[in-house]
Amino acid sequence: MDRRQEILEAATKSFSLFGYKGTTMEQVAKIANVGKGTIYTFFSNKEEILKEVVLSLIKEMKVAMDSTIDANKSFTENGHSVLMKMLEFRERHVLFAKLIEEEKELRTPAVKQMLQDIEDEGISYIASRIDIGISKGEVHDCNAPLVAYLLFKSYLAFVVDWQQIHDEPMGEEQILDIFKQTIFRGLQKQ
Repeated sequence: MDRRQEILEAATKSFSLFGYKGTTMEQVAKIANVGKGTIYTFFSNKEEILKEVVLSLIKEMKVAMDSTIDANKSFTENGHSVLMKMLEFRERHVLFAKLIEEEKELRTPAVKQMLQDIEDEGISYIASRIDIGISKGEVHDCNAPLVAYLLFKSYLAFVVDWQQIHDEPMGEEQILDIFKQTIFRGLQKQ
């Protein structure tokens, strides 16, 4: 493994443990077992490192979403699987969870921007799947980015927000049924 990659892995560990604000270049250097000056040969500052780490996170999230797509399933089933995978990734990935926590508590501008970049990439991915559905004749022609945003935010509300307000989380099958009867029904050509 090269030095640059070692630094990125060390930064990922540090951001996951201490958050963006709590991570220092000294910590990253110590975890990577390099001198602090070595970091500056590859990166100008901590924000630049975070951007690289987040780009890697986005690639990993896209691979996870791609893995849920099954050519034998309907647009609705694949759409549901992709959205659930994106939200599962968001909740279970340690770094992602730490960034969300830090943004809620500290409102760090760099973290807010990185979370927005991740969300934008996820919504863009969903929009691309809608466009594929349109080109295959499975989905009505629509403004794919707006519909992707609607789907993502709606799923987020049912999967994450619902359980914060109600005693019981909503089950995945129940969520799918609601979306089949509403948004997916309106999208999918019969």
